[in-house]
Amino acid sequence: MDTLVQSCPIFTPKSPVKLGVDKQSAFRSLALSKQRSCNVKLRAVSRSSHDGSSSVEDVRKDSLLLGAEKDESGSIVGFRVVPQPGDTKVSNSHENISNDKEVIVDEDLTEKRPTKVTFNIVFATSEASPYSKTGGLGDVCGSLPIALAARGHRVMVVTPRYLCGGPSDKKFAGAVDLDCRIKVSCSGGIHEVAFFHEYRAGVDWVFVDHPSFHRPGNPYGDTYGAFGDNQQFRFTLLSHAACEAPLVLPLGGFTYGEKCLFLANDWHAGLVPVLLAAKYRPYGVYKDARSIVVIHNLAHQGVEPASTYSNFGLPPEWHGALGWIFPTWARTHALDTGEAVNVLKGAIVTADRILTVSQGYSWEITTPEGGNGLDELLSSRKAVLNGITNGIDVNEWNPSLDEYIPSHYSLDDLSGKIECKIALQRELGLPVRPDCPLIGFIGRLDYQKGIDIILSGTPDLLQDDVQFIMLGSGEKQYEDWMRATEAAFKDKFRGWVGFNVPISHRITAGCDILLMPSRFEPCGLNQLYAMRYGTVPVVHGTGGLGDTVKTFNPFADEGKGEGTGWAFKPLTRESMLDALWVAIETYRKHKSSWAGLMKRGMERDYSWDNAAVQYEQVFKWTFIDPPYVT
Repeated sequence: MDTLVQSCPIFTPKSPVKLGVDKQSAFRSLALSKQRSCNVKLRAVSRSSHDGSSSVEDVRKDSLLLGAEKDESGSIVGFRVVPQPGDTKVSNSHENISNDKEVIVDEDLTEKRPTKVTFNIVFATSEASPYSKTGGLGDVCGSLPIALAARGHRVMVVTPRYLCGGPSDKKFAGAVDLDCRIKVSCSGGIHEVAFFHEYRAGVDWVFVDHPSFHRPGNPYGDTYGAFGDNQQFRFTLLSHAACEAPLVLPLGGFTYGEKCLFLANDWHAGLVPVLLAAKYRPYGVYKDARSIVVIHNLAHQGVEPASTYSNFGLPPEWHGALGWIFPTWARTHALDTGEAVNVLKGAIVTADRILTVSQGYSWEITTPEGGNGLDELLSSRKAVLNGITNGIDVNEWNPSLDEYIPSHYSLDDLSGKIECKIALQRELGLPVRPDCPLIGFIGRLDYQKGIDIILSGTPDLLQDDVQFIMLGSGEKQYEDWMRATEAAFKDKFRGWVGFNVPISHRITAGCDILLMPSRFEPCGLNQLYAMRYGTVPVVHGTGGLGDTVKTFNPFADEGKGEGTGWAFKPLTRESMLDALWVAIETYRKHKSSWAGLMKRGMERDYSWDNAAVQYEQVFKWTFIDPPYVT
């Protein structure tokens, strides 16, 4: 593990000219490319001399841009800076839109007082709902930007424009081509990338367009498995494009400019902090920007053989930032040296701060059990590591408005929940028994979700007078087990293989108990949905599950009780069944306690606005220290 953190080079330009858009220096446009692209040749006005005159130097000098590649027009490939007013209509947004402090002028125009700091925020992500989604990452990057924009920040989301030739392509119908092209040097060639844009809910949704994102399947693969060029090409393009977008896109008439705060989500956007440090800051660009890497699932890190480093389009000297050595036990054969490159490791090394999607998970990833080989590196950065629990879309998940459930209900009138339970039993062909405890599971059928624990405990559970419904897809062995269990327990068990959004809402509303025995869960959303719908969660007390589900204590608060469910440990068949049986007995014999559990769950604040306030605090901390430069 002593090889986790490797030294990174210090780049020292030979010329004293300092690039950047500020009061004393400005970029000038020399020419636009012939193809209406956003490529510009750059000039820099140096700081004024003692006699008040200014000298102009061409930043294309070989002494400054060391071996920079140029296209056929002579423009520097992959290095874009917005020209100033006078050359084009584009101007720098952080001087025009979002200064560090806004000013309120009183009626007499004599007093000025500062208000809260606002930021130019750029989300880089492989998914953003409703445009693309395979899990919690899409939910976060589809909702959190809207909450931040509503609080006064200028927010851009940069994500791929996935086209698969099916009905889902209509999700991008509102996006227009910005007629702006950039060229990215990576994977042994120069690739042209386009940008599409939609302004919705106060957010600039920017879609990176390239043929590699136009494939049948989901964002990461098809029926044959994951796409082989995900790490080395497709999401490398995304990271480069996310760094260029604030500089070249005149959204609403103004670019976001250089003083941005980048949120790089998971390994897919993990090159963003590295690019800021290795490609831009050595030339004075993004010197006032900051970056945060947001870890949604540490199990996926973007690891490839060390020989593929050149595909990232980074300077050779920066190999150490991504360099990674597999432990001996993880190597494929005796001659395997274990040398690799790890995109998420590079992001953790170079980002200004690190966030996870729950407080519990921020601690777990610093342990050998939860760190997936990065625990020592993450422990070394504990000072800048925080966890913020995700919110949920309280409009989509609202039992008083939900379009997918047969009867609406609220905290003040829960009668509709019983009707939802009866309708669910009828829909799935179970005996209609309103008083029978109904347990639900919604999720992937894989090892992480603890399906093997459910499999081992279900025969004993179904000996009791209960009903159990499972919805999900994943490993074939678990799908086959669900079908076989349904055949053996026709009056007690139903297994829906696949995923269906309306059914997931009806299970959440109709069940009494939601089971989530996940081995690890960075945050988890289903337990939040369940509590909002008055369904009591029984979960393994890990990560975000342990943070959000407080175990019921009937003797607290002068006998009124506290807690919103049951969080059991350790993750064993016996612990899971014990927690379920306590929940079942409470449901059957202690109706007032059960009503209290439902009420406390439904009263919680699940909104993204609550999480956005915590994000703002981390944003302020991010700008306290200088950015990563070496």
